[in-house]
Amino acid sequence: MKSYRILVTSLRALRRNVLRTALTTLGIVIGVAAVIAMMEIGKGSTMAIQRTIATMGAFNILIFPGNMFAGGVSYGTGSSITLKPGDADAILAECPSVIMAAPVVRSRTQIVYGNRNWVPDSMVGTTPAFLALRNWTEMAEGEAFTDRDVHNCSKVCVVGQTIKRELFAGESPLGKEIRMQNVNVKVIGVLRAKGANMWGSDQDDVVLAPWTTIKFRVTGSTLSPPNLSASTAAAATTVLPSQVYPNTSLTLYSVPSAVQTSDTPAPVRFANIDQIVAAARSAGEVATAVDEITSLMRERHHLRGEMPDDFTIRDLTEIVKTMSSTTELMTNLLLIVALISLVVGGVGIMNIMLVSVTERTREIGLRMAVGAQGPDILRQFLTEAVVLCLLGGIFGIGLGRATSWMVRIVKHWPTATSLGAIVAAVVVSATVGIVFGFYPAWKASRLDPIEALRYE
Repeated sequence: MKSYRILVTSLRALRRNVLRTALTTLGIVIGVAAVIAMMEIGKGSTMAIQRTIATMGAFNILIFPGNMFAGGVSYGTGSSITLKPGDADAILAECPSVIMAAPVVRSRTQIVYGNRNWVPDSMVGTTPAFLALRNWTEMAEGEAFTDRDVHNCSKVCVVGQTIKRELFAGESPLGKEIRMQNVNVKVIGVLRAKGANMWGSDQDDVVLAPWTTIKFRVTGSTLSPPNLSASTAAAATTVLPSQVYPNTSLTLYSVPSAVQTSDTPAPVRFANIDQIVAAARSAGEVATAVDEITSLMRERHHLRGEMPDDFTIRDLTEIVKTMSSTTELMTNLLLIVALISLVVGGVGIMNIMLVSVTERTREIGLRMAVGAQGPDILRQFLTEAVVLCLLGGIFGIGLGRATSWMVRIVKHWPTATSLGAIVAAVVVSATVGIVFGFYPAWKASRLDPIEALRYE
């Protein structure tokens, strides 16, 4: 009951001068509104950046074949024929940190339609999971190929916006056939536009098809990056026996022994792929996913002990770190600006409360003369300061939400409602009232009743 009376007394005191009360709370209103608006704009920007990161495939993990050595010559990363489509299935099934995985076969060849031709920047043979990995599930036209198309080596494909513009002059390519290496492939879908990536490559200059179609029907091989200088030099120095001894059947080189064959084995030909693209469940699980994939691949490829990996794993953690640090820095800067506004509002409340204590010195003395104690006076003025800040917080929340809505409508900036920011604004408002109202309340409670009654 005593607390209720103190609250009623504080409200009556604030109501005596409505204009001064409103001006006093204005600083808190602006500060809380700034906190709400900045946090919602920052949260919306963070979500937009995360969507951009997902579009770039920053959570993706790339697995390439390893380096092949023959006769002491390195043929470069990706030259070893070690990756199989089953590796992608095993990664998805046995690595808990991986949410998606897709095999990739790359090629580069001319495509023809009518009297037009074009060489795509990227021709990718893969599975439907690749579209989800690259955030291409929503098609601009038509539909994507299916797992059944992959199984049946169906002669179908989807093309990017650049292919549509260059080959079909803006017409719909759906149902039309393009020719790749004298193989007619039907266009069943058009990818939505993405534009250039952060490396400057045109992401729309692409043809996607089932990997079995690219591998077995179109090119007949993968686009492995062999050591061209080594192979060219070997070809230039090789002399056929018929050129040296044109009229004899003698062989120039002896048949290699079993030891020599074991030291430099001939590559095994099987349904290999150029790459596997996997996606971690989140940015924090990328490192775990890399460890799981490494362990699984070594087991599947029968690599024991100190044997080097016959594959290479790359991730884009640097992109994630850069984007995350940028987002965190921006959010913190916005929050600091908003907190400065709250501090300014708190200083304004302290000044007004000090003025109020001075104006009501005789009232304080009178209350003390009829029995009020110092703690009672302290609680009354502290309650007034907290009520002022809470009122400012309530109006500030409304103003902040309205500002966020206006920014989204007028500027078309992404925003997102932040319940945490609203709760924090209320808590901070009450804290500001306690912190900045304590000194005026303490000063009022320390007044001498006799001196207060004599104050003019």
